[in-house]
Amino acid sequence: MNKSMMYAVVGFVAIMATGCANKAVVRYGDANAVETVDTNFGSTDLQRVAKQMANSLVLSPVVGTLTANSRPIIFVERIKNKTSEHIDTESITDSISTKLLQSGKFRFVDMTRVEAAREQLEFQHGGGMVDPNTVIKFGRQIGAQYMLYGNLSSIVKSNIDKTDVYYKFTMRLMDLESGLVEWADETEIRKTKSKENIGW
Repeated sequence: MNKSMMYAVVGFVAIMATGCANKAVVRYGDANAVETVDTNFGSTDLQRVAKQMANSLVLSPVVGTLTANSRPIIFVERIKNKTSEHIDTESITDSISTKLLQSGKFRFVDMTRVEAAREQLEFQHGGGMVDPNTVIKFGRQIGAQYMLYGNLSSIVKSNIDKTDVYYKFTMRLMDLESGLVEWADETEIRKTKSKENIGW
């Protein structure tokens, strides 16, 4: 076989291989479907934790008393990640605070946006570009009465055949004036991964 023929055959095989390769197909899935790709903290865990903690807080008799005649103002401290995984704990607090706000029982101050709010106020007061009649006054923001905070921890055990991951998520609501913890709850998640022996 001469070189030209050999190059033609190799080129044909390469084209066929490219054409026959698997193509990636993207589809929409159910955002609430149970996700079991691995034992790491995932979307199903986040949704479960957020729902349980928000429901527990809203339905607590103590919180029922606190919210009977007013909507307490809360700020949420970012959840402390005590696991060995990289977990976006801000997503957890976002989901919990959204559910609490939607309950109509609480109001929130967003501590993650304090610097942006300060910059906007300084712009309104210092640039001469904003109508003085519409400028927001300094020192009028309302302080939070309660702080919501929590921890996410895990214990991982594994051997040749099995991996077991245990997560514990705890939250507390503190009265900032008295320092008293008015509510606390925790939820647990256990996930296991086993090797399956496939027989012939």
